Amino acid sequence: MSEELDTHRRALAVNLDSNVYGVFAEIGAGQEVARWFFRVGGAAGTVAKTISAYDMTFSDAIYGKSGRYVSRERVVAMLEHEYRLLLERLDAERSAKTQYFVFADTVSARNYAGTNECHGWLGLRFQTEPNGPPSDILLHINLMEPSNLLQQQTLGILGVNLIYSAFYERQNTQTLLKSVFADLSLQRLEIDVVELSGPAFADFDQRSVGLQLVRNEYASAALFDTGRLIQPSDILRKKPIVVERGFFRNEDSVQRDLMRAAARQLASESGSTDREPLSVCEISVRPVRGEVPNDAELLRRVERLNSLGLPVAVTRFSESYRLTEYFRRYTKEAMRFALGASSVVEIFQTAYDELIGGLLEALGRLLAENVRIYVFPMPGAIFRQRLAAVGLDPQLFCSSGDEPVTARKIRIPPPIGHLYSYLLESGWVVPVEMAGKT
Repeated sequence: MSEELDTHRRALAVNLDSNVYGVFAEIGAGQEVARWFFRVGGAAGTVAKTISAYDMTFSDAIYGKSGRYVSRERVVAMLEHEYRLLLERLDAERSAKTQYFVFADTVSARNYAGTNECHGWLGLRFQTEPNGPPSDILLHINLMEPSNLLQQQTLGILGVNLIYSAFYERQNTQTLLKSVFADLSLQRLEIDVVELSGPAFADFDQRSVGLQLVRNEYASAALFDTGRLIQPSDILRKKPIVVERGFFRNEDSVQRDLMRAAARQLASESGSTDREPLSVCEISVRPVRGEVPNDAELLRRVERLNSLGLPVAVTRFSESYRLTEYFRRYTKEAMRFALGASSVVEIFQTAYDELIGGLLEALGRLLAENVRIYVFPMPGAIFRQRLAAVGLDPQLFCSSGDEPVTARKIRIPPPIGHLYSYLLESGWVVPVEMAGKT
């Protein structure tokens, strides 16, 4: 269906399709998805059952025990249980003419005190033809609105979109994701994980899904680990973090060595081995300077870094201070930006016109509590090459020799240079020792 429909008409289109029939299982944030199908009329043609097992004891009795109730494992268990029951009870009666589906969600919407992480997992298991094998769509979402009621409403729209899109808008990943996100925005929610499986998606380019989420403004960031999209909290929660921003063009293992050095330094600062620092690489699709590679090249770089044991965050963040805000969703532990000397110059030479306080506000938001900048030495020739590539005059920021440019050898013209010197001397900017040099 090429005509764009609002939520009411999408739900009604599903209800009026006599071939589509299924179950709604919702935990958390009300039964907002099923509500749409009852509200628009004709639900008897679509809804076999709705269930909401809010109580943990009831939920465990139905779907089995779970360590985390808002999790991928829980929503998969819900899909499997309800789909099995659906076939057992209706297959003999309707299988020849019906495409079955099960919609499930498990969501933590804003609590009364506003102290919880507002996120959820949604899943849809569906047939593309009667008696056909099922396919699955799994989504992880972050609810961004300030009230429980608004989050419930957003969840209802997303659920309707998901069911409608699976049956009528799955020509390719781009069409599917655009349809799933219809009438929504990043101010309302983020979709940071999408998993597609089954025969409906056999010809889809699964690797590009995470990049499409970020490039098309369905998510602020997508986190890749071991070659796949993951829920950020799975690896970031309560972890000390070392993050390096860059384009990561090189084929060697320099990044791994630098990140290991930064992680060792952070571990030595904390004096604790309880939580080993996590090293994360970040690539922005909206850098302040420099060109973004195409999808194929970007995926190649992500996969290479993952092969070195480094998770990669692909983000929409032009400015570094936005990364501090993003990672602080998941951890309050120590955070360090591991940067080469040229990247430090770029931070201090950016205008930050979107902020009232300009550079001062940007640095204040970047260097939040227990956040520091680690600066790695960089060979003089590479330092000058990197700055020239982004339109900065290298001669303003270092001498012309070939010796490494370190945190203490960076020259930033006054008056900004005075601010840099203060941050360096007060420990906000920290030289990192590599190969006996600082």
